[in-house]
Amino acid sequence: MWKNKNVWIILTGEFIAGLGLWMGIIGNLEFMQQYIPSDFYKSLLLIAGLLAGVAAGPAAGKMIDSRSKKNVLIVSGIARMLSVLFMFAAISYGSVWLMLLFLIGIQLSAAFYFPALQASIPMIVKDEELVQMNGVHMNVATLSRIIGTALAGILLAYVSLTVVYALSMAAYGLLLVSTFFLSLEEKQASDSENRISQGGFLEVMPVLKKAPAALSALILTIIPMLFIGGFNLMVINISELQQSTAVKGLLYTVEGLSFMVGAFLVKKLADRFNHIKLMLIFSLSTSIAHLSLFFSDHFWMSLLSFGLFGLSVGCFFPIASTIFQTRIQKEYHGRFFSFRNMLDRVMFQVVLLGTGLLLDTIGLQYMVLVFGALSLALTLVYGKKQLLAISRSSAVCREPEKASR
Repeated sequence: MWKNKNVWIILTGEFIAGLGLWMGIIGNLEFMQQYIPSDFYKSLLLIAGLLAGVAAGPAAGKMIDSRSKKNVLIVSGIARMLSVLFMFAAISYGSVWLMLLFLIGIQLSAAFYFPALQASIPMIVKDEELVQMNGVHMNVATLSRIIGTALAGILLAYVSLTVVYALSMAAYGLLLVSTFFLSLEEKQASDSENRISQGGFLEVMPVLKKAPAALSALILTIIPMLFIGGFNLMVINISELQQSTAVKGLLYTVEGLSFMVGAFLVKKLADRFNHIKLMLIFSLSTSIAHLSLFFSDHFWMSLLSFGLFGLSVGCFFPIASTIFQTRIQKEYHGRFFSFRNMLDRVMFQVVLLGTGLLLDTIGLQYMVLVFGALSLALTLVYGKKQLLAISRSSAVCREPEKASR
């Protein structure tokens, strides 16, 4: 895998683009802090951008399946760079409306770029290398997040907001240039495959029903999302609970490092154990991490909870991505990954609003019990069904062996 130039192009591009993305996100927060006093209006602005990405999902999925994935990556890369021009204008005129156009442009380009990237990965590595590739890819994204946010924080102390966005745009430009060097083996499709690729967005639903492992992975993804959706709000509340500003940085660091460890370990585990069983184990450990935040007023307990969560999702997501890439027909990859992208965005917003509501009404310690218990119940109920299905399929496989004897 490491001798494949496409792997290096994607990983290097992901790191550079990640730096630009997170520098831009910190820039967004800085701009909103200057021009938007209301937290409610800030949230509305961010949600508007996300909703634009969700609305574009069906068109993005259909286009990715029916067009060259490399061309989709290139066009969405150009659109991302052009979107930054709105932000330069927003800074120049102090206009929130121009920033809204920037957020919509960024989210629209992301709605095409990320599903196309997920659909491209199975085209550059072998099936047995997918878990390792997905794990390394997520580690690179995590590393770029840590470095990008830290770099933006340092830069804002010394340079203007315009310079931060200029560097962000330069990173997007490097990603665009690297995309031209990708060599994707996009074979000429047959007439039947063309009909499948040009079908409607909702055709992904019957495909999911025929791929129970992929459907299981999609449902189990709800469990880490219950934690991720309220991540930032929980960090702020833990900091207030412990009356420590330093703990915020430590929680992010511990979670990020644990995630990277999990993503490195998952390849060995995936080679030895059933993928669905592994997902159930990591869903269970994610639920435990959520419940253990009841004791988040203790410094070491909060670090342990976030460390366990990072390790769990570092193993969970590479396995989930591999299941999606291998169990869903490649002709449906664009529509499926667009559908998953839409689902993640909607779920994130629902959990974020639910977290805010529960924090205001019952507080952090009881909120984590509610979400943790929900995660645990989903894991146990759904896990029981999946384990029974696995044992039945194993029994069916053994029947022909007995007959042959």
